[in-house]
Amino acid sequence: MKKDIPFIPVNGVSVAVARKKNLTDYEWYVYIINKNQFPITNILISSKGYGEKEGEVQKTSILRHLIEEMEPQSSAIIEPIDPAVFHLFNEYWVSYYVDGQIYDKKFIFVPDSISDNNLIKISHLELEGVLHE
Repeated sequence: MKKDIPFIPVNGVSVAVARKKNLTDYEWYVYIINKNQFPITNILISSKGYGEKEGEVQKTSILRHLIEEMEPQSSAIIEPIDPAVFHLFNEYWVSYYVDGQIYDKKFIFVPDSISDNNLIKISHLELEGVLHE
């Protein structure tokens, strides 16, 4: 039963949207960051965008990603992201295991939160971006 499953809070795992400079412009990527001192395994990430623009409902495809293992103090690219969807809710549902225990958390970037005004230096990535912890 659902009541029998312990839901332990997620600590030390973050999702970030960061930009990398290319020759003429920036490319944007979504990253998962493991700040813990232990590895995490079987990381399943579901991503989707949803919201409205000028009164019209918009949504993106649901994408699923699997990362088999992340070492302590490491990061990995989840997917590229197009600035054309920054006006939507961008949701990343992350599930992973530590020592046989499952952990689960939704990271939601609200509309227009991914912008130049909200960029910070993300030390784990050595890039500028928006960090969701």
